[in-house]
Amino acid sequence: CADEIADLADACHAAGLLLHVDGARVANAVAATDCSAAAMLVETGVDVLTFGGTKNGMMFGEAVIFFQPELAEHARFIRKQSAQLPSKMRYIAAQFSALLDDNLWLRNAGQANAMAQLLAHKVAKIPGVELQRLPESNAVFASLPPHAILPLVEWSPFYVWDPESNLVRWVCSYDTTEEDVGVFSAGIARILSDH
Repeated sequence: CADEIADLADACHAAGLLLHVDGARVANAVAATDCSAAAMLVETGVDVLTFGGTKNGMMFGEAVIFFQPELAEHARFIRKQSAQLPSKMRYIAAQFSALLDDNLWLRNAGQANAMAQLLAHKVAKIPGVELQRLPESNAVFASLPPHAILPLVEWSPFYVWDPESNLVRWVCSYDTTEEDVGVFSAGIARILSDH
């Protein structure tokens, strides 16, 4: 389930490099696959992971995880020198404690992923919307008619991923509801029919 990550780790290690995974959405990746976090990250040879909390329900915070203890030897000094040591670290730790309790991190990510699937299903039926691929996690990529992008962005801001191909990205969050998806997709249909 994590062959690509293992291949990257092998290539890095063969070149004398370490593999760092930016885990801002690692929970979404784990929730979207049949992989455990251990199978995806530890068993594949990842050296360092920044485990993100902000995009999965926390107010702020990332945890840096070293899978080889010797790599963390100087981290406590480096994080202080680079201003990455907040004085009230317990406020970040308390959030992680809650997020990891009873697999809330996976439930939150699963909710975001499910809402992206629902959004893709709804917008695929709208004339003028062309899905570029089925969502694999919590993001939906679609192409829109160029004349409709500005009115849509003005109505509900979102990111235009590639202006040349009119590719947009819609991201669902841990707190996105079916009602949110319904309102958003209905708004897209309305604006596209008006333009």
